Amino acid sequence: MSSLLIVEDDELLRDGLCDQLAQAGHTVTPAADGDMAQVLLESSRFDGVILDLGLPKVSGMDVLAWIRRRLPALPVLILTARDGVEDRVQGLNAGADDYLTKPFSMAELQARLAAMLRRARLPAFGGSLELAAGANRRLRVDATLPQAWLDDEPLELTQREWALLSLLVTNAGQVVSREDVLDVWQSEPTDGMSAGSNVAAGAGSNALEVYIHRLRRKLADSGLNIRNVRGLGYMLESAAP
Repeated sequence: MSSLLIVEDDELLRDGLCDQLAQAGHTVTPAADGDMAQVLLESSRFDGVILDLGLPKVSGMDVLAWIRRRLPALPVLILTARDGVEDRVQGLNAGADDYLTKPFSMAELQARLAAMLRRARLPAFGGSLELAAGANRRLRVDATLPQAWLDDEPLELTQREWALLSLLVTNAGQVVSREDVLDVWQSEPTDGMSAGSNVAAGAGSNALEVYIHRLRRKLADSGLNIRNVRGLGYMLESAAP
């Protein structure tokens, strides 16, 4: 799942949020004030932030402004008792990705959080796709450029390999059909081949198997496996121990 920073000065609420989100599979780090949040953001990497506005030491709005200067693509969900329309407009205009007022439903918070994180991974939002691999390794795929890294080691990928890997990572643990791949490939360059070439025309059969085989080799030491799901397509999953 995702690594989240929870910035909330109410200890009871902060502990409750951390427990609930940890149970949902997220890795959570708490911060009790804005100063601590900035320290953690400088020293650690997070996929998203849940941010209260009424914080001691450094206000939530100042933390948000700081994030937007230094980490412009980091998703931020404001969680606050300030429920006026002007407050919501101010928060969203300052760069928050979503705004939820207290009291709130935990189900709604988790739904909004999931949607925010999902949007952040889409190419149009300039994010990156990340996936935990084996032996504490991480696979990261740039969402806009044909680049990917296993930890800090770059993977050499063609445009089509990157598009295929991005699709598999986005849908990790779920089946990706051949039709899904073809839809993505239609909008991508053809690795130096014309659209009418045999590889382009046969992408739904032998050519796709070639690209799957290439990716399997490049992910061989990652702890991840691309599994053929007979009659359905492919699934990216953790390799069997």
